[in-house]
Formats: sequence, structure tokens, C-alpha cells
Amino acid sequence: MKYISFAIPCYNSAAYMHRAVDSILTAGEDVEILIVNDGSSDGTLEIAREYEMKYPSVIKVVDKENGGHGDAVNAGLKNASGKYFKVVDSDDWLDEEALKKVMDTLRRFEQDDTEVDMLIANYVYEKEGAERKKVIYYRNAIPVEQILNWKQVGHFRIGQYILMHSVIYRTELLKECRLELPKHTFYVDNIYVYYPLPHVNSLYYLDVNLYRYYIGREDQSVNENIMIKRVDQQIFVTKAMIDMYTMRQIQNRKLRHYMINYLAIMMTVSSILLIRSKEPENLVKKKELWQYLKRKDYRVYWKIRYGILGQTMNLPGVPGRKISVLGYKVARRLFGFN
Repeated sequence: MKYISFAIPCYNSAAYMHRAVDSILTAGEDVEILIVNDGSSDGTLEIAREYEMKYPSVIKVVDKENGGHGDAVNAGLKNASGKYFKVVDSDDWLDEEALKKVMDTLRRFEQDDTEVDMLIANYVYEKEGAERKKVIYYRNAIPVEQILNWKQVGHFRIGQYILMHSVIYRTELLKECRLELPKHTFYVDNIYVYYPLPHVNSLYYLDVNLYRYYIGREDQSVNENIMIKRVDQQIFVTKAMIDMYTMRQIQNRKLRHYMINYLAIMMTVSSILLIRSKEPENLVKKKELWQYLKRKDYRVYWKIRYGILGQTMNLPGVPGRKISVLGYKVARRLFGFN
């Protein structure tokens, strides 16, 4: 039995994919590693085939035409045979000791005939040049090493939201809720985490620093200049998330609150990128985005627009936008992103 299927989406990743693959291989025969070659042209496929030949019982290559990161995740999920599913980007890696703790936990679940819909662990911003590595943990919001439901979850701080880096989903849950990410679109990792949430009935938190999230390549999608150039894709993903659910139909109050706050983060990121671009047409797009949310769900709009983040992103005039940017810079220093 494979406890976890790890999908590694790869597009021209030959220079750095080894670390991701090698870090997961430490888990041995109990895992499945799906190296998804998304139409690479730099030798990625050849490296993947070498791994497959060397570790045929663990590694499987999924070779496909280019469809973008989300489509590579879709292909990984389609080919997954493990009970649980996790995405590891090809320039990131996992901590060996933390992975051992995760595997021990899943083995214990199996022995006890227990399963959870979502397992959460910490992640670390491995920012190039940073002396201190920022760890995103959840011990203040989620009781440690207990099987829980959403009613037992506490308050998440700003910057502490569950991301693709921190989550391991039960494979069948993702398939049953028909998760499918858009092709040729960046920033769909937010959809990956957000869309399945109302289908999650049980969760479990391990306070270990499992995922190492590398930030430092000039061509990374989270590089601020690149994010500004791709701001239309950020808007597309934000609107897609707005359209997914009518919040008043989410019965659990704490889950509903969490999902609204997640949308607030998405609105903030989109807004600050549009402001930072300094393009007049992008200020129009920012106004249109907020109107889009207002038309979809006025109650959610009101909560986000007149919350701290919403007010900060909508201060009037040039002075207001300068204050918004200043707040963003402070948050970036505090939380270590970009």
C-alpha cells in the first residue's frame, strides 16, 4: 500500500528537481512519487526517466503536453494510487525528519482503521539570502495531533492561512469533489486548497516543519515583478474563488469565517499588485474586482471591504495608495513572502 502519492509538477526543472525528488525518496517504499513532466524542453524528462528506472516501485513518470502547473497537478491526481495526496513543487523540498513523523502518523492511522480528510503541517520560507527562515505554523489555531472537525478549530492570524505547502488531502476526497484546476493559469494553488474545504469533515495537525518553500529564482511566479505582469491571472483566480460558493450556504460558522478571510487575503493580494503596477487601467481593474465581489455576495463584500485589509486597500487618492503599499511592505517583511 502507498500511503501518500507525491506529485511533482515539472516544467524545465532539470537544474533543481533532484532536491525535491531525493527528499521524498527518504520515505522509502510506502510512498509513490509522480514526476509530472509538463512539456519540458531542457532534459527534465530524461532525468525523470532515470529516476523511474532506478526506483521503479516508487517513481512513476507522467509525461504530458504543456498545460501549466494546475494541469500538471490534475495529471498527478488522476494517476495517484496513494491514500493521501500531496503536491511538492520541483524547486521545493521536504524535511526528512518531519516526513518521517508524517509517515509514522499515517501508518498509525492505518493500524487503527482511521483516516482524515486533511492533514496539515508547517512550512518554511526558504528565502534566498534571508538570515532567518520564517516558519508558518498553526499551533495557536489548531490543537496538535488530534482528529478534529471545523468546530474545534480556533482563530487563524493574518499570514497564517493553509496553503498548498502545508496541506495533505485524502486522495479520494479530491476525486469525489471533482477538483480540476484551470489550464495555463498561474496561482491556482489557491484554488487547490480552497475548493475542497467544505468537503473536509476531519483534519489533523502535526506541528512539524515539513515543507521547505524556496524563494529566490528570478523567474519564479511569486516574484513580485512577475506577479504584476500576470496580475490578470491573479484576478481570474480570485474571481473563480468568489464564484465557487455562496457563503451563507456554508453551515459551519468557523469554516465560513475562515473561507471569507481567505477571500480577503486574495482580494488584498490582487489589489496591492494592481496598485503597485502604477498603471491607470489597473486601478480601474481594482475597482471592477471589488464591484464583482459586491455583485456576487454583498454580505461577504461588506465584511471584507470594511475589515482592516479591505479598508487599507481602498484608501482614497495617491496618499491612500502610498499607505496601502507601505502596509504591504511591512507585511512582506513580517511574513517573509516574495
